[in-house]
Amino acid sequence: QVQLRESGGGLVQAGGSLRLACTASRLAFRSYTMAWFRQAPGKEREFVAAINWSGTTTNYADSVKGRFTISRDNAKNTMYVQMNSLKPEDTAVYYCAAARTYPSNMYSAGDYDYWGQGTQVTVSS
Repeated sequence: QVQLRESGGGLVQAGGSLRLACTASRLAFRSYTMAWFRQAPGKEREFVAAINWSGTTTNYADSVKGRFTISRDNAKNTMYVQMNSLKPEDTAVYYCAAARTYPSNMYSAGDYDYWGQGTQVTVSS
């Protein structure tokens, strides 16, 4: 079965950086649109960033534009997000997601077919 596995989460001080990775298995990775979502305690899951199959098109939530960079390496079946200038409000469980077809609404969690288990990111003030 398809597996998406996130890694790279942890505890960091405000202003610091982290890089998350999402490695896919049993998935035609290079054919999928990939995305990062996050969910903070008591809040709904929200879109963070997405990248098309070739890496030529990226989209970001306004809250992370200029601070986060999404990328992918199709040879390694892996997607990344480099998170800089982290803020306490970035604290959440971060999930990677995969969509077989380019989502009609990439901001909607319902448009993605597969999900990872999530990795915790905690930013201290």
